[in-house]
Amino acid sequence: MPNIVHRAAHDESAVHPIPAAVAVVPREGHVLLVRRANPPYAGRWGFPGGKIEAGETIEAAAMRELAEETSVNAQACKILTAFDVFDHDDRGRLTRHFVLIAVLCKWISGEPIAADDALQAQWFRLEDLDEADPSLNLNVVAIARDADNIVRRGGRS
Repeated sequence: MPNIVHRAAHDESAVHPIPAAVAVVPREGHVLLVRRANPPYAGRWGFPGGKIEAGETIEAAAMRELAEETSVNAQACKILTAFDVFDHDDRGRLTRHFVLIAVLCKWISGEPIAADDALQAQWFRLEDLDEADPSLNLNVVAIARDADNIVRRGGRS
């Protein structure tokens, strides 16, 4: 990952990192994605997720957001990785900085039904995902494939 410094819209104290959790749910060669309704990356496909609420664990936040956005039930297994998402204004200034924590989840039940701030929710075949696809959020393909590899190895990283 590149080491890039993003400048805040007004000053460095104006923007603080916001912790959020995303649920990575691989299932039989597919991964669950949602098309986001809100910034950052509105209209693009990514993992279901959102802000971690005060007193909520990372895993609980991932499960809550997964259920709210897709109606899918899963079990949080392990934290996969963390990555940054930066939101900029029209002049390129940093307005929000999210620290997303990806949680590997085991599908239990349910088929995706978009709700909350997800415009669409569906299973994507892993082999069809392309890192160059502009409709996908950054890191989606690599994280989805890493999750699938862990599942195929029986949960060992």
